Amino acid sequence: MKKVKLPNRPFGPFPTMLVGVDVNGKPNYVTIGACGVVSLESVLYISLKNTHHSTLGVRENGYFSVNIPSTDMVQKTDYCGVVSGKTIDKSKLFTSFYDDIGKAPMIRECPMNILCKVINSVPMFGFEMFFGEIVAVYGNEECITEDKLDPLKVNPIIMMGTSYFSLGQAVGQVFKEGVEFRKSQNE
Repeated sequence: MKKVKLPNRPFGPFPTMLVGVDVNGKPNYVTIGACGVVSLESVLYISLKNTHHSTLGVRENGYFSVNIPSTDMVQKTDYCGVVSGKTIDKSKLFTSFYDDIGKAPMIRECPMNILCKVINSVPMFGFEMFFGEIVAVYGNEECITEDKLDPLKVNPIIMMGTSYFSLGQAVGQVFKEGVEFRKSQNE
């Protein structure tokens, strides 16, 4: 199989997320693909441009939400990445709700929401990476199977290159497929 060298740029796949913050007392949402798991602890990171309106809100409040939109929300999700909260009021675009802590808005229409408290931040290449301890997780009841969020029911938007995609099907189970393969190797 021949390999072709490509440009040194992130290509994906990345989960598409809407970050929610209060900025000047008003909900604001921004679309990002730069988000992920830090470790097996309950910590996520997001990376926002220093100039983003939402970055100010995270710094002000010390909290942010990560909202996982489903594929039927692709236009509004992309819109939140195209326009700035500095000039466009995005507070009415979604139905916002708050956890008891009340520090960052979450989107009721998204099948999954994660509230995070900032525990660290690192400036990097004109962006700021915020590390957030997960303090609350919400899921739509219809997306839960056997007390867990079902990825196929959540139907998240996946960003790869300059396109959005949906999940197709489950192809295996974490820590089960490798065990089965190991057994087949007579180890």
